[in-house]
Amino acid sequence: MTRDHEEAFRYDKMVEKALRGVVKQALQEVVDEGITEDHHFYITFFTDHPGVKVPSYLKERYPGEMTIVLQHQFYDLEVDDEKFTVMLSFNNVPERLTIPLAAVTIFADPSVNFALQFQPLSEDDEDEIHFEAEELDVDKNDKEKKKGEVISLDSFRKKDKKDKD
Repeated sequence: MTRDHEEAFRYDKMVEKALRGVVKQALQEVVDEGITEDHHFYITFFTDHPGVKVPSYLKERYPGEMTIVLQHQFYDLEVDDEKFTVMLSFNNVPERLTIPLAAVTIFADPSVNFALQFQPLSEDDEDEIHFEAEELDVDKNDKEKKKGEVISLDSFRKKDKKDKD
């Protein structure tokens, strides 16, 4: 199957996958080493995204998006190639949340002024958000360079032909 020249390389999808890999690796480092220093994560996600598992009362309270904070009071964080699960307390009631990486819209670590914002994915795009361990070798120097940067994927998305001229 040959692709049209315009669609040969989907850099927007490549960048999206790579940046979601940063989220996965950051969460995996917390699983492996615990959360260190003042680091804490704000994670915003679509509550109605396929595969999201949150209690119904939270879906009712947050019908579109919800933000959770992973700092001091979270337990049993687990990360795999497609999702993460975590135990959080809501009004002193522990609840297990399952959040596909493709459902995440914002990932931020305010302690180092770092944030990523993601665009909603189509179902076709979601099929491509699957990570293998060796794909996630993000160098620590790269993390340092990203301090203070908010990266929007709009700059990588396809532009209309009139924008290219």
